Amino acid sequence: MPPITRLLEKALAARLPLLDEKHQSALRLFNGFTEGQPDLVVDLYARTLVFHNYAEIPIHGIANIREAQAFYLEKLPWAQAILLKTRNGTTRQEKCGLSLHGETLDRKIRENGVWYALDLAMNRDASLYLDTRNLRKWLKENMAAKSVLNTFAYTGSLGVAAQAGGAARVVQLDRNRDFLNIAKTSCTLNGLPIVKSDFLSADFFPAISRLKREGQQFDCVLLDPPFFSATPKGRVDLENDPARLINKARPLVKSGGYLVVINNALFVSGADFMEILDSLCLDGFVSIECLVPVPDDFVGALPAAGAANHPADPAPFNHPTKIAILRIKHAEKAQTIL
Repeated sequence: MPPITRLLEKALAARLPLLDEKHQSALRLFNGFTEGQPDLVVDLYARTLVFHNYAEIPIHGIANIREAQAFYLEKLPWAQAILLKTRNGTTRQEKCGLSLHGETLDRKIRENGVWYALDLAMNRDASLYLDTRNLRKWLKENMAAKSVLNTFAYTGSLGVAAQAGGAARVVQLDRNRDFLNIAKTSCTLNGLPIVKSDFLSADFFPAISRLKREGQQFDCVLLDPPFFSATPKGRVDLENDPARLINKARPLVKSGGYLVVINNALFVSGADFMEILDSLCLDGFVSIECLVPVPDDFVGALPAAGAANHPADPAPFNHPTKIAILRIKHAEKAQTIL
């Protein structure tokens, strides 16, 4: 048995309890970075397997991919398709996904009672982030009758979770209209209303400036940006200046409301990120409500010998995707006595 097959077998055995009988869920079946083979990651979306080839020289990962394909088709005979995404591919199609098996990719998954639309080959990512599953659960359980602003919304899964939990209003903000259309499809799948004016296809910086001018505030604001991006309107740098983005969003949160902050910069340690959050709390207007862990299947269920270490220790978080829920307060305005 090839070494990769032994690793895949142990990883699958650890995750078997998470597989649902109807094959509608999504989870990480193998995290090679922590389970012994950093060139390969395997995700499952309903009946579609998504292989991620992380090899620096893509052809070096092909042997493991072939072994993985044979392994999963034997162990999961109900799998209907396999899509290969090559992180260092030379073409857009290689990065977005080439079919290895089957013709029909799944278009939706069901998680915690909520349907999420998919477009697995639309871009380099698979259109639904599996590391924020626990945050979606928290939003569904805590946003009833509240207003939510989901910035850097991508395909809107965080906002959809909040709306499925009874949020009174959810504003989805992203520059890419195609991503927001997937969010609308998720709403349709769940019978949720679509308010067109609450789907904002715009750059983050001018959009939040406009919301501030209009005096809009929300019970919960979600910040899940890429670790780095730059447009003519502004710059996001979660490695070198994460506090700047947090401070820009703070005025949009109602006093007593939540600001959910996600930092996925690999080279920012958990201790360094906590130091930044603690410094924001010094003025008494920010407090840390809780930290949200990444699901165990995404982290990697097995302590594999020789597994790649993270570039920076994520502790007290359990993964480089560091999720913190903050409480925001505002100073009370002094009343003028006439």
